[in-house]
Amino acid sequence: MSYTTIDNPGLFFNTVLYTGNGSSQSITGVGHQPDWVWIKQRSATENHNVTDSVRGATKTLEPNTSAAEATYAQVVSAFGSDGFTVGTSDYVNKNTSTYVSWNWKAGGSASSNSDGSITSSVSANTTAGFSIVSYTGTGSNATVGHGLGVAPSMIIIKARSAAESWTVYHKDLTSAAYNLTLNDTSAEANNPSHFNSTAPTSSVFSIGTSGRVNVSSQTQIAYCFADVKGYLKIGGYTGNGNADGTFVYTGFKPAWILSKRTDSSSGGEWNLLDNKRDTFNVADAKLEVNNSDAEETDVMYDILSNGFKIRAGDGNINASSGTYIYMAFAENPFVTAGTKAAGTAR
Repeated sequence: MSYTTIDNPGLFFNTVLYTGNGSSQSITGVGHQPDWVWIKQRSATENHNVTDSVRGATKTLEPNTSAAEATYAQVVSAFGSDGFTVGTSDYVNKNTSTYVSWNWKAGGSASSNSDGSITSSVSANTTAGFSIVSYTGTGSNATVGHGLGVAPSMIIIKARSAAESWTVYHKDLTSAAYNLTLNDTSAEANNPSHFNSTAPTSSVFSIGTSGRVNVSSQTQIAYCFADVKGYLKIGGYTGNGNADGTFVYTGFKPAWILSKRTDSSSGGEWNLLDNKRDTFNVADAKLEVNNSDAEETDVMYDILSNGFKIRAGDGNINASSGTYIYMAFAENPFVTAGTKAAGTAR
């Protein structure tokens, strides 16, 4: 048996909860200097916000909208050794409002990557299977270097300089000709012009001529994820339509789960759960990526030492014969390189 090389997942991904104070404040306790920070107000309706070290602090995108990148000095103003600083914007710091931040470690400052036909700027963490890729479109079919050294299983792309929807590649869609849209509930769609009907390789991902991914002179950002045994699992499952639902094996106790129905827009929300908002089973503190809604209570999963089990029969997570994709990050590996100890159940 092989074991994960990541004994402490918190060095690479961590969730932090905080309460806004209406003035600038430093959010700490992340456990690393994050390169990608995703913030959502829990207690009220505000858009999701993502900021990364490649585009730079103050540069924000909204996963639930198609809006182009905007510069807001009062959202995330700086990245620190153990977190980040937020300004006075209600998006991230309204007085007495509650917030969740999800924080990932990539590779720090970006480096030029010429593996693809388009030269990219890449911040890659090959240990954690995560890279942030900035590139400028050409308008012609192309390839872009991602820096991971293994093929990504999931890629999320957004046009920075234009109001275009987010597009998602996932290895468990029908084929590389298909994509999902992060900011809506639609089922998978056959759009060869997004990823040029070509699965990513260990060095590049392919892009077609869609306005979402490759308009001439249009700046783009891509977030790339590759499976890492015991830390990051990207996969799919089929629903059975009842509360004694499908068990999904990840090989670790999940700290964060993103899931989406792929065969129908009915119940097609992008569901987000984590171990800081849900500290016991059943996990039911849900946020949805595709809208700005406040956190809601909706029975979802039991989070287990080696995966998660569906605990509802609704179409959002478990329609009979419905197909779903997910991405999960670890709280505890089921087994580790150092101790080979089993992860902890709830």
